[in-house]
Amino acid sequence: MGRVYALNVVGTIPAELESLRYLANLNLQQNYLTGPVPSFIGKLTFMQYLGIGSNNFTGELPEELGNLTKLEQLYIDSSGFSGPFPSTLSKLKNLEKLWASDNDFTGKIPDYLGTLTKLVELRFQGNSFQGPIPASLSNLSNLTSLRIGDIVNGSSSLAFISNLTSLNILILRNCKISDNLRTVNFSKLGRLTLLFLGNNSLTGSLPDAKSSSLTNLDFSYNQLTGSFPSWYSTFRTKLFTTRHSMFARFSRINKSMKGSDNTIYEVDAANLGVASYYVTRNTRWGVSNVGIFNDASSRNYVINSSQQFQNTLDSELFQTARMSPSSLRYYGLGLENGNYSVKLQFAEFAYPDSKTWESTGRRIFDIYVQGVLKEKNFDIRKAVGGKSFTAVNKIYNTIVSKNFLEIHLFWAGKGTCCIPTQGYYGPMISALSVTPNFTPTVRNGEPKKKSKAGVIVGIVIGALVLGSAALVGIFMLISKRRKATQQQEELYNLAGRPNVFSNAELKLATENFSSQNMVGEGGYGQVYKGKLPDGRVIAVKQLSQSSHQGKSEFVTEVATISAVQHRNLVKLHGCCIDSNTPLLVYEYLENGSLDRALFGSKSFNLDWPTRFEIVLGVARGLTYLHEESSVRIVHRDIKASNVLLDTDLTPKISDFGLAKLYDEKKTHISTKIAGTLGYLAPEYAMRGHLTEKADVFAFGVVALETVAGRPNTDNSREEDKIYLFEWAWTLYESGQALGIVDPKLKEFNEKEALRVICAALLCTQGSPHQRPSMSRVMAILAGDIEVTEVVTKPSYITEWQLRGGGDTSYATSSYYSGSTTGEFREKRETAPLNSYPGIAGRIDEGR
Repeated sequence: MGRVYALNVVGTIPAELESLRYLANLNLQQNYLTGPVPSFIGKLTFMQYLGIGSNNFTGELPEELGNLTKLEQLYIDSSGFSGPFPSTLSKLKNLEKLWASDNDFTGKIPDYLGTLTKLVELRFQGNSFQGPIPASLSNLSNLTSLRIGDIVNGSSSLAFISNLTSLNILILRNCKISDNLRTVNFSKLGRLTLLFLGNNSLTGSLPDAKSSSLTNLDFSYNQLTGSFPSWYSTFRTKLFTTRHSMFARFSRINKSMKGSDNTIYEVDAANLGVASYYVTRNTRWGVSNVGIFNDASSRNYVINSSQQFQNTLDSELFQTARMSPSSLRYYGLGLENGNYSVKLQFAEFAYPDSKTWESTGRRIFDIYVQGVLKEKNFDIRKAVGGKSFTAVNKIYNTIVSKNFLEIHLFWAGKGTCCIPTQGYYGPMISALSVTPNFTPTVRNGEPKKKSKAGVIVGIVIGALVLGSAALVGIFMLISKRRKATQQQEELYNLAGRPNVFSNAELKLATENFSSQNMVGEGGYGQVYKGKLPDGRVIAVKQLSQSSHQGKSEFVTEVATISAVQHRNLVKLHGCCIDSNTPLLVYEYLENGSLDRALFGSKSFNLDWPTRFEIVLGVARGLTYLHEESSVRIVHRDIKASNVLLDTDLTPKISDFGLAKLYDEKKTHISTKIAGTLGYLAPEYAMRGHLTEKADVFAFGVVALETVAGRPNTDNSREEDKIYLFEWAWTLYESGQALGIVDPKLKEFNEKEALRVICAALLCTQGSPHQRPSMSRVMAILAGDIEVTEVVTKPSYITEWQLRGGGDTSYATSSYYSGSTTGEFREKRETAPLNSYPGIAGRIDEGR
């Protein structure tokens, strides 16, 4: 046994260790060892325990570690390693404990981990792994503790945890999980005591049942809906479901201090704990904290130091700081709108500047101001050259436009967790201040009245700020608002008061709706790119006077999208109704629409994994709209141009102007036809029969276009390939379905491609009853349901072929037989003569 534990040894691992061939236990943790781990470690093949965590190594793990096949415990956490996780570790079949958190491992979490079935503990937090989390982890039925955090990209499923019935602790923090929470039966995880699924994109509602042993749950910062379950009433002190924290009146420490610049600092409530919040009695500022320090014997949310701090004239200001294990927010309430300077003040306490194991500690967190990421992976010590007890000031300019300011410090899982003690991590701040960059019109929160008319006047005063990490509201604006018009009141009542922008704001953002900023135009109206003063880039949709969509449809869209949030749906920031035409303000997605990416003049080179993720993302979004949203929604105009791509090429469904809400008891809605030819389901085009199966049909078209890399009609091609679905069925019936795959894809997963093709053919069946639900489509795409044979070729394709293809008018096909609305007949009469069922032209224009 070799034990050099917590002795602050400096240097590299000595070469003499190579001669200890029968060494079974080597513990080098909590030292200051540097350099790479030597490859001769792989020669110590009798090793059962290897601990090299909490050191300062560099480089990658040596592949020779895979030779230690007798190894049962491996501790490499907080050691400075980087690069991919070695594939040779797949040979460690006897491994029971693997701690690898807080390094800089990259690439994907190895799928082979699912073969290490003796694993009891697995810790992979705070690295730079890419998603998704491998489904093979479901094989680790002996796991009692699983901790994964801060996945860089990709989309992960939660389904794999269903088999992990031995779990006591499960932490999946910031892992980009986008499943419905209902996919897991938590009552089967009867041994769980701690469950953390915060900071993901989970949908659905909280589980109806839980085990009695589960005493700590955190679902905060997801997209959950629905009501609280019955067990919540006896559990609320330990359940975190926050999306936007609330306020309450807590006791307050009535103490203040003056800084060297005569700034007055107030102290926030010292009793904030696991899930708590505080607002001053005059509602000028607020602070909230969410999270629990894992494995900590004592949970200190306020820490102190009597040392003198460098780089500041106000050392006393930094001797007390607030620390949070997850999320710490400060709110300025009732601020006068305008431009402000936000000053955040930090100093690290516990990590010494000497070469000791304690000095390897790293506190890393993210900083947001007004929802905008200002610092990613901010490290207090690194900002001042690796020194502790040294003040750091970060200053940001920001815009207050709604009389409200939010500062958010967030721990995504990076950095050390246990240096110098267990539970020493997360955001930490000593003081902050907010100063207006303009002359305020109110004084100290109380406006003065100059006349009976109530004209507000005031004088400039010194900014009020908070010490010990608390924020004070600077000036409270009290002013009379003009009476809202009847149209505004209607919108507010129906839409639940979404964020309202003024016309002046949006004119400034879009340079007075300059034609150079116009990025699209449809039946709805024109779309402009804009930039708000706070830096957000937006897309502004302008309701055209000639649009068939009137004010009521506009109100419906605002109400609908405001209530619906999902990672695969375009986010609505707000609206404007004080202009001549109402406006919608959306997030701007710089990569444009899917049709441009696939077959535009400047199309992207989308590889197969990206295309498959796009298809999955669209399916997830539709599943949410149809089955998981608090209101059931039929989009009615799903098409490639209504699928937008963000920076990471994550698909987001846009354009809810054609959406119709319907009650659970209704089987269909007969209404005017609204949609785009080429994506219209037969029963909807023919009879106005609308269910979610109309969206399923359109999804099938989009999915096949994505696989083929071409639109569903292309007159430049050979005659038998002009119409995508006719060609696809010809190939499918001859056993060559993969022939439809885009020839630009030199490599692709044949099984995945075939699943998408089969799903597309199922989705576009002529009868809505033959089409699967979107949740079943998801199962097909994921490979959970095998599709051995598509039912039959739809009759509308067979009839079209019998009529002679392009020589037969789409308008005279039996696809259109039967009664329909006058509006639809008018559109039908102008359809191109060479139209193919579901291909060209538009109905009711859409947008």
